[in-house]
Amino acid sequence: MIELIDVSFGFEEKIVLKDINLKIEKGELCTIVGPNGSGKSTLVHVITGIYKPYKGIVKLFGREDYREQRRKISFVPQKVSSFNQLFPISVKETVLLGLVPQKGFFKRFNKEDFKKADDILKKLDLYETKDKQLGKLSGGQQQRVFIARALISEPEILILDEPTVGIDSKSEEILYNLLLEQKNNNTTIVMVTHDIFAIKDYADKVVCMKDGEILTIFGAKEFSAKKYKQIYLTD
Repeated sequence: MIELIDVSFGFEEKIVLKDINLKIEKGELCTIVGPNGSGKSTLVHVITGIYKPYKGIVKLFGREDYREQRRKISFVPQKVSSFNQLFPISVKETVLLGLVPQKGFFKRFNKEDFKKADDILKKLDLYETKDKQLGKLSGGQQQRVFIARALISEPEILILDEPTVGIDSKSEEILYNLLLEQKNNNTTIVMVTHDIFAIKDYADKVVCMKDGEILTIFGAKEFSAKKYKQIYLTD
């Protein structure tokens, strides 16, 4: 579903990613870990097409030109709550915006769309907030709203960059349960995270990065917090 072949990327003279080779199969939950500055967020920006590599090949859905499939990809970036908190948009309206890439900007939402929004808000324990202004919610609730917006379009590829940063334990548990549900529905998931203790319970593949390179890739049963420490704390 996702394949990177000898991919390198940088800003001007600074190299951020070096010769990345990675393959993620359909329905896998792949986590990307590593210290700050290791290139994790840049990697997911390359996968989504936000950044274009200066070397190498990026394939999604088995092809290099995947423009027609972009509506099948949802991305939740870091710090999704860094928007104008006073902007008068409700929780439900925010979630419905996730359907715009499929419907277009000028089509009205219908009953089925509203039901989809209600259903995903219920799954994320946000239904009672649906009419509230988004900026009035807590950081953890806002994070869940943006995840709901990403999921309403029923993407085939879901990419999340540090989705558990700044959220409470309840929101974290809801998120992981929902990711497992999506995985069981054959959604391909890529998640940047520092939550190494939860990884072994959810991920199929753990990609360990440092200084813009992939150090190693573990299968789910191979990875442990002990191995993580051996990789990153032995320098």
